[in-house]
Amino acid sequence: MTQQQGQGFPQDQQGQPYPPYEPYPQPAPAPGYGQPGVPQAPAYQQPPSYAAYAGYAAGGQAPAVVLPPLAHWGKRVLAMLVDVLVILPFVIVGAVLMAVSVRETGVDMYGRTVSEPSAAGVVALLLGYGTAIGIQVWNRWVRQGRTGQSLGKRALGIRLLSERTMAPVGPGMSFARDLCHVVDGFLYLGYLWPLWDPKRQTFSDKILSTVVVEG
Repeated sequence: MTQQQGQGFPQDQQGQPYPPYEPYPQPAPAPGYGQPGVPQAPAYQQPPSYAAYAGYAAGGQAPAVVLPPLAHWGKRVLAMLVDVLVILPFVIVGAVLMAVSVRETGVDMYGRTVSEPSAAGVVALLLGYGTAIGIQVWNRWVRQGRTGQSLGKRALGIRLLSERTMAPVGPGMSFARDLCHVVDGFLYLGYLWPLWDPKRQTFSDKILSTVVVEG
């Protein structure tokens, strides 16, 4: 009976069976890896873009936009002067051509000489003003709205962007910003406001949430 119970296991010299064999435990995989011997590649992270000047606010709130370097007030004034100089010659030429075309056409009922510009002079004036307005629309509203830079801003190395997105504002918003310069023109206070404002904004910039930055 004892011999039958010992069958299936090795026995020592005294006839006692050895304890059953226990396999060694498998080593645990190294932390941070999946299957042994097959390391996982780290996930690719997208590099931050120019518009992502952002950092998380305290308390885990949504990221707040951090403004790039703001344009100096003097650069903004010079950029505006360049934009004016671009259209000024057309206005002057049209006005001069109309002035030199003025001729005496007779006398009125009181005996005073009556002078009127010729038709060619009037056409020259209209062409000059029309060209200036067309350049203004393209330069200040279309070009600046799409790229952030009018010809003047490009010459001075500054750019108009949305304060919220750090992207160009578009032609419509650029036009609205020029309309809001009426508010800036009150005692010229709005034009001077960037001198002491933390974001260097005029009143029109504050109304439409725009900033003028370097670059």
